[in-house]
Amino acid sequence: MVSNFHLPPTGFGPGSQPADEDMGYMQMPSGMRTYAPHLPEIADADAAGPALALLMRVAAACDRAAATGEGEAFRLSDLPPEARRLLAETLGQGEVSVRIGGIAPVAAQESVFAGVWCVLGEGIDRIEVGAVPACARTACAPEGAALGLAAPKGPDVFNAPALLVELLDHAQAWQAGQPPHVVNLTLLPHTEGDLLWLDAALGTGAVTILSRGYGNCRVAATATPNVWRVQFFNSMDSLILDTFEVTDMPEVALAAPEDLTDSAARLREVLEAIR
Repeated sequence: MVSNFHLPPTGFGPGSQPADEDMGYMQMPSGMRTYAPHLPEIADADAAGPALALLMRVAAACDRAAATGEGEAFRLSDLPPEARRLLAETLGQGEVSVRIGGIAPVAAQESVFAGVWCVLGEGIDRIEVGAVPACARTACAPEGAALGLAAPKGPDVFNAPALLVELLDHAQAWQAGQPPHVVNLTLLPHTEGDLLWLDAALGTGAVTILSRGYGNCRVAATATPNVWRVQFFNSMDSLILDTFEVTDMPEVALAAPEDLTDSAARLREVLEAIR
């Protein structure tokens, strides 16, 4: 009789492990967009002149914003239709959009040049150059009031009150220039009731930023100053990272100085090609 010691080990070899589709791995982000230059056609060089001049000013503003961190705005309401068409065709639509709610809503769309934004609203029609549109920093009217610790608790609220105290303490003590304080909900035990209670306790802010780059990222202001909800989704729209950040603006929503410098160079390349 052959003892177990001499038998081949089980659980090894072809067919012994589940196929990849059975492993249950979460789908990771895919399909990252990349910059592709677009050269618009100019039918009337004289009519397009104001747009080309404005784009040169925008490129220079990108360089200044990269160096100083200060944004600039350019009004578009005075541009003739042909210049507006050329401007829109050249700038295109990038990955990031911003919605400012409230009585006078504002929408901002990043162009294919990072840090160059088209901003529209009642009485607002402009291009902004900067890490993020100025209205995203200054919007203060919440869409849903923050109830704080007075928010009604259901039977499935367990860890949320402690998290709220942590967030409020850091929000009250936060000062410009400090690194963000991050509470990673993905790594912490919580219930659905905890999340709903935190939403009520922190309230709903007026600013929502959506980035559609490598997967999707949603950045939403709460009604509590300096507290933001930052969520990352994969290409299957499954939530893969859920955090609160205490800061003036989450870094993921900002165009970096390197991005602005790159946008200035790319704008000049396009202008050189279409002149």
